[in-house]
Amino acid sequence: MSVRVLVVEDEDDIRDLVEMNLRRAGFDVLPAADGATALDLARRHQPPIVLLDLMLPDMSGKDICRRLRADPDLQDAYVIMLTARAEEQDRVSGFEVGADDYVTKPFSVKELTLRVEAAARRVAPRADGVIVYGELRIDTVAHRAHKGDEELVLTATEYRLLHYLAEHPGELCTRGTLLVDVWDLPANLNTRTVDTHIKRLRQKLGDHSRLIETVRGAGYRFNGRAVE
Repeated sequence: MSVRVLVVEDEDDIRDLVEMNLRRAGFDVLPAADGATALDLARRHQPPIVLLDLMLPDMSGKDICRRLRADPDLQDAYVIMLTARAEEQDRVSGFEVGADDYVTKPFSVKELTLRVEAAARRVAPRADGVIVYGELRIDTVAHRAHKGDEELVLTATEYRLLHYLAEHPGELCTRGTLLVDVWDLPANLNTRTVDTHIKRLRQKLGDHSRLIETVRGAGYRFNGRAVE
C-alpha cells in the first residue's frame, strides 16, 4: 500500500505540480486548497504525511498544525511546512507549533519529493500498528514480533526494548534514556541491565541483530537501513 500524503496548497498550479510528481513517485495524494478541506480530509483519511502551506485563504498553516498535534488520531503525522517566507523566526515558529520540516518557495520539486520520501521511510513502518524492517515485523497491538514466519520468543521487557528502539530509528538512545523509558528506573542507576538485555535481544534477532548498533561510550541506535 502506498503512503498517503495530504497536500495543502491554495495555489492551483503549485498544488497540481506537487500532486503530479508525488503520484509519479508512488504516493497516494490527497489535495486540499484550504484549511477546512485539509482538516476534513485529515480526519477522514489520517494521512501519515502532510505538506502544509503556511498561508491559506481561511486559516494559517500554523493553526492547522496545532489542530493536528492536538488530535490523538493525527498528532503523529509528519508535517512539512511550505512557505515563501524564509526568515529564521518564521521557521522557528513553525517548528514551535509542531512542524517536522520546512521548505521555502520557490522549491525544487525533485528536492521536495526526496523530502517526502525521507519522511515516508520514517512513518511507513508504523502503518496499521505494525512496524516493519526487512523480515522483522513488530505488532504494536498484539505485542508480538516476528522474523519472517517465525515468532520471536521475547520476554515482556525484551519486547518493550525492541519496540522502543524501533520507534526511534536513527536516534541515539542512551542507557539512561532506556532505563527511564523502558524500565521506569532512574537514569543514573549503576547497572548492566540495558547491556544484558541488548545482548539477549540481538541473539534472538539473529541476522537482524545488526539493526541495533552500539554507539561506543554513549548507548545504542536502531538502524532500519541495516536490513534494506
